[in-house]
Amino acid sequence: MELDPLVLSRLQFAFVVSFHAIFPVFTIGLASYIALLHGLFFKTKNPAWDRLSLFWTKVFAVVFGMGVVSGIVMSFQFGTNWSNFSQASSNFLGPMLSYEVVTAFFLEAAFLGVLLFGRGKVPQGVHLFAAIMVAVGTFISSFWILSANSWLHTPAGVELIDFRFHVTSWREAIFNPSFPYRFMHMAVASFLTGGFVVAGVSAWFLLRDRDPEANRRALSMCLWLLLFLAPTQAVIGDFHGLNTLEHQPTKVAAMEGHWETSTNVPLLLFAIPDQEAQTNHFELGIPSLASIILTHSLDGEIPGISEAPPEEQPPVIIVFWAFRVMVGIGLLMIAVSLTGLALRRKGRIFEQKLFLKGLTAMIPMPFAAVLAGWIVTESGRSPWLVYGMMTHAEGLTPSLTGPMALFTLIGYVLVYGVVFYAGIYYLTRVVRNGMLPEEERETTDENFHRPMRPMSAAHTPFDDDVEPARN
Repeated sequence: MELDPLVLSRLQFAFVVSFHAIFPVFTIGLASYIALLHGLFFKTKNPAWDRLSLFWTKVFAVVFGMGVVSGIVMSFQFGTNWSNFSQASSNFLGPMLSYEVVTAFFLEAAFLGVLLFGRGKVPQGVHLFAAIMVAVGTFISSFWILSANSWLHTPAGVELIDFRFHVTSWREAIFNPSFPYRFMHMAVASFLTGGFVVAGVSAWFLLRDRDPEANRRALSMCLWLLLFLAPTQAVIGDFHGLNTLEHQPTKVAAMEGHWETSTNVPLLLFAIPDQEAQTNHFELGIPSLASIILTHSLDGEIPGISEAPPEEQPPVIIVFWAFRVMVGIGLLMIAVSLTGLALRRKGRIFEQKLFLKGLTAMIPMPFAAVLAGWIVTESGRSPWLVYGMMTHAEGLTPSLTGPMALFTLIGYVLVYGVVFYAGIYYLTRVVRNGMLPEEERETTDENFHRPMRPMSAAHTPFDDDVEPARN
């Protein structure tokens, strides 16, 4: 069987991007939370806030490192696998990536050192400022990256002349039509991810009666945040969907599994799309609800997938089901947040063990939602690399062969597997070590680096019989 370099290159980039995406979406939200904890400690001098900031800074350091390692590789692939695209888009993407490095990465790198190693060595005000700058840096970084990615979906401010993009308006290119919605959607997703992880870990600590004062504060804060952000994300998603319908109607049609342009379109809860036959099997839906959501009208018209030629249609079954995974997890987040509100009103938010266990089980859910959303976004753009202007096949490196692409794909999978295992191992060590008592906090760094017994295969990452390291 002949190896297709285009398919393998797309699989490789999808794997690398998906692996990398889960780290920034966590660190963006967590950096802001750490800055808030530093601010609360600076104002109140309550040691509980200090213990929380110390603990979550350790977690941030590990995840940030994994994100940097996994992200560096992506830029190399532009040259190795997508040289035609790199050459064609260099007038725009080159400066955009440079702006991200100059304005964000250097800022994060400089102040991250103060945040990680300046505790007790610099004034508290300087330490707080460093935490704020790291948080600001994560948002600046996401601004440039999401602007560049959004441009691929809704290119603006450029002309394609002799197979090279020439910028005609930097303002239109940077603030392209889909960028504001993507940026808001990703920013809220980052806070949701950080909120659910902090809530889940805090619940896990409370189930074991470990530093209940600090973890009750952390859990209460996160549940208030999630109660506001989970429904807000649904509203932002609705606006984002309307924008996508305007600029990428075929993608929306694939998300809805809608083949023929029509009105009174049902919202499909279940279906098996058959792209070859251009139809669905075993449909189960709610009448007219898709028209109401997408057009805000009962008899609103929605374009069908068949409006695009078969060669320009995305992989419908992937887009269709990834979208439902994302929405399903979003609804689950709203349900969990409302449950927390109900328990809070009854005064049982910290004592209801089933709810605390549920929060712990929710830790991976926001990551799954982000990956599902990323699949919807990128697969739904197929076969376009720059929507309506350049296909994936046109952007591929001409000299790339199937065996070469397969070799690098296998290499990335193996290396990233090692990185992921090492990162998870040290993250579980940090969590199992927990927040040390106040009288031991001066030796926290030594305790953190002290070797611990390895986990047996039978142990889960947060197993009950694993005690935190103590002096």
